[in-house]
Amino acid sequence: MLHHVKLIYATKSRKLVGKKIVLAIPGSIAAVECVKLARELIRHGAEVYAVMSENAQKIIHPYAMEFATGNPVVTEITGFIEHVELAGDHENKADLILVCPATANTIGKIACGIDDTPVTTVVTTAFAHTPIMIAPAMHSTMYEHPIVVENIEKLKKLGVEFIGPRFEEGKAKVASIDEIVYRVIRKLHPKSLEGKRVLVTAGATREYIDPIRYITNASSGRMGVAIAEEADFRGAEVTLIRTKGSVPSFVENQIEVETVEEMLEAIENELKARKYDVVVLAAAVSDFRVKNRADKKIKSGKGLTLELEPTPKIIDRVKELQPDVFLVGFKAETSEDKLIEEARKQIERARSDLVVANTLKAFGSEENEVFLVTRDEVKRLPRMNKRELAERLWDEVERLI
Repeated sequence: MLHHVKLIYATKSRKLVGKKIVLAIPGSIAAVECVKLARELIRHGAEVYAVMSENAQKIIHPYAMEFATGNPVVTEITGFIEHVELAGDHENKADLILVCPATANTIGKIACGIDDTPVTTVVTTAFAHTPIMIAPAMHSTMYEHPIVVENIEKLKKLGVEFIGPRFEEGKAKVASIDEIVYRVIRKLHPKSLEGKRVLVTAGATREYIDPIRYITNASSGRMGVAIAEEADFRGAEVTLIRTKGSVPSFVENQIEVETVEEMLEAIENELKARKYDVVVLAAAVSDFRVKNRADKKIKSGKGLTLELEPTPKIIDRVKELQPDVFLVGFKAETSEDKLIEEARKQIERARSDLVVANTLKAFGSEENEVFLVTRDEVKRLPRMNKRELAERLWDEVERLI
């Protein structure tokens, strides 16, 4: 691995450490994104090898991909049988073939078993034993062509996973780099939560004063989203109840809410409809709401007095509906002095199995420093980013459930 690649290797996470990914690049103009994509995969620990079709080389030079990956680029199949070296059924083969950006032409060839470019030859070689993901990119009318649709459905039935596309400006554009990396991590991550159903809440609720003004708090939703996505990586069936305005997520099953009432209703509906194994209430829920909300916009320029009333305690409802669910609550206090005491009170009142206790410094921040509190023990974790904390939290939950 070249020195400049080592500088970025696993700087964002170690999710793909030990994974060998072949980035197979057909001749789409979206190939210009592949330098960034390769680098981002490396930042999560992957070793990336680029394979380029002749048409791809007319759009982006192989030297660019050599720089991006730190590895030689395959531009033709020679006597060194590069397709077998990368994708053959042997111990050092690739862990994943990622075809990106995939044209209608390339998708059609793969679906028909035609391998007349380095890209399609590598895919054919890998088909029987290696995961294949395809990120399409083409004009929308091409994507909607019945034969293209048929080819995509055929490949899906054969186990090929498709990522995107995004529909913008009349085009079926290649998925974002963030989405592609997310889906790759999810594909290759160990599935320690497979068979488990998980419900997670994230973000700050809003309690309206009038139709455009509301009371809220500084939570960004990062912690809850990180927890939901980590469960998704580990193979759980995840439902994320996320508040409007919180950070976005790539979890497929999402419910958007605004107020405490809406969040409570969504949680109750989920817990009544299906059995969950774990519920994680990471959302920063408002403790108060306006007693007499105005139906029309309140005129500015005057003083305003609000009468507030308590909101329902969502966490108290969870075990009433599903007594056997593993319940993870969050508790935030201004200082550390009361954190453990308040966490233990939540365990007694709401029957939480685990409480994540932190100070208000975590709100809106990329990092957090928490105590993990159960009925029997207290663990203080060092300060870490919220992605790392989500990993540690699920490690703890898996130990306890």
